[in-house]
Amino acid sequence: MNVSLSMWSVHKYWYDGDWSVVDFIDFAGKSNATGVELLDIFWKNQEEELPLVEAALKQYDLKVPCYAASNNFVSHDSQYREQQLQDLKNAIDMAVHFGSPVVRIFSGNVNENVTFEDGMKYIMEGLEKATRYAESRNITLCLENHGQFAGKSQQVLQIIQTIDSPALKSTFDAGNFLLVDQNPNEAILELKDVVKHVHIKDFLKVEGPVNQSLKSLNGDYYLGRVAGEGEVNLPFLFKTLKDAGYDGWYTVEFEGIEEQMDGSIRAIDNTIELLNSCKIETI
Repeated sequence: MNVSLSMWSVHKYWYDGDWSVVDFIDFAGKSNATGVELLDIFWKNQEEELPLVEAALKQYDLKVPCYAASNNFVSHDSQYREQQLQDLKNAIDMAVHFGSPVVRIFSGNVNENVTFEDGMKYIMEGLEKATRYAESRNITLCLENHGQFAGKSQQVLQIIQTIDSPALKSTFDAGNFLLVDQNPNEAILELKDVVKHVHIKDFLKVEGPVNQSLKSLNGDYYLGRVAGEGEVNLPFLFKTLKDAGYDGWYTVEFEGIEEQMDGSIRAIDNTIELLNSCKIETI
């Protein structure tokens, strides 16, 4: 199994204006990761940056197992939804360019002006069109469990089964299930047969709100932690996926309270160590 690092793990440096995509690749290339997850939101000038990114990937012999889109179909504005679809198609094209088999996608965000029923209708309409395009490009869209429309395993599975396309599967985000009050162990047992990409993320439950804590739907509070140092039972996750025949990548998406570079390196190394302890070969 290969371990990659998502650029989201060190997003602070991009938002502060200190890093570009190339700087991220330079950082990841000096770690024990063998791949990187690139996000569509982090391009400053794609046309100028693309050849530099390609050169950096070649320099460090890094793969791009997943290209991440940031789509949101929950809006009454049909022109906005059409632009979201076009952005998703562009992400699919970028995945083809980088040789990425997978595009991470979202469903959409809660919108106080849109009912849950209408939101789901817009999500399904957008995903039906997106999966048709993904099929034509031989790309798999992997829906991340995130938010209230597709936060729980049953919601993710229902969307995948309703769309009923070989081009729509799951990005299993281990930590996100805690934020919708679902045990990740329960979630992986339900989704194991449709998982085509994995985000390694960990959280720890804390008493009451503290700095950087996140509130779950039921009102519990969690702090991000380095992978393997929180509540997610990663060995159970790894073994379950291995038994289900999963042969994809494990992408570290660090969201802990530690300094992002240090936390990312520790998370990568912990993930590799845990995979090896579960007798899952890493490269």
